[in-house]
Amino acid sequence: MIKRIIDISEQAYLHIRNKQLLIERDGETIGRMPVEDLGVVILQHSAIVISQAAIIACQQEGVVIVFCDACHLPYSVLLPLSDGHTLHTKIMREQIAISQPTKKRLWQQIIQQKINQQRATLKAFNKNTRPLDRLARQVKTGDSGNHEAQAAQKYWLLLMGSEFRRDRDAAGVNALLNYGYAIVRAMVARAIVGSGLHPSVGLHHRNQYNGLCLADDLMEPFRPWVDRIVYRIAEQQPFPKIDRKNKELLLQLLSQKVRWDGRAMPLMVASHYLVSNLKQAFSDKAVKLGYPQWVESES
Repeated sequence: MIKRIIDISEQAYLHIRNKQLLIERDGETIGRMPVEDLGVVILQHSAIVISQAAIIACQQEGVVIVFCDACHLPYSVLLPLSDGHTLHTKIMREQIAISQPTKKRLWQQIIQQKINQQRATLKAFNKNTRPLDRLARQVKTGDSGNHEAQAAQKYWLLLMGSEFRRDRDAAGVNALLNYGYAIVRAMVARAIVGSGLHPSVGLHHRNQYNGLCLADDLMEPFRPWVDRIVYRIAEQQPFPKIDRKNKELLLQLLSQKVRWDGRAMPLMVASHYLVSNLKQAFSDKAVKLGYPQWVESES
């Protein structure tokens, strides 16, 4: 079943009744939905109040709760850990014990996938892909040649033009990219926790202050998909903002139809298959880390 994503951007009170999440405003119930149907809940307004019972109920169903800052950008993510998987401790020990060569091999595959998706995004908008055509094949184990950075430098120039600068603190297109990336990051983190893995134990990212290192690793090839949506928005809006319409367009990415192993499914569902594939690749060198493919006819 496709899990629902809800985005609450006005003052509200969230609580639980009969296993349903109720959204109230001024004492009146304006929305209700079974907690088991939820996948992601995004809280944007500073005056939103959510009960502890609602938080626990969401965590027990594997619902990701995303808290946004004053700029309406996702700032933190709340994920369940204790009930994510019945073999959580065993799996986590195995995850920590993964060898450095295995991590480097998987990071190589992730960067190859990312560059290939950047090429596909450029191709979708009839942009020149030639500068990136050979880079994916040249990525070495652990990306020792830093081909990820080389590709990014060429990619943004080709996609957005010479005037664009990727700035995480800027408004407009950059702010929309930040929002989209954060939503995808939450989706991937949800799949990681559901598999029993710990999101803080990464393959390449290893900042001690980052609790989602593994999510940051796995989400890299999905970034160009966010770029597709933001590029289309920018084509229609000279000065795009993080408003309700644009947020809805970015949230639709989680239900975007993708293809995994010959089957069509929403991206949120495919993310769980991706993490399962990762777990197999941890212990079997013959398993190559695969990624879902964008269904071009529905992009």
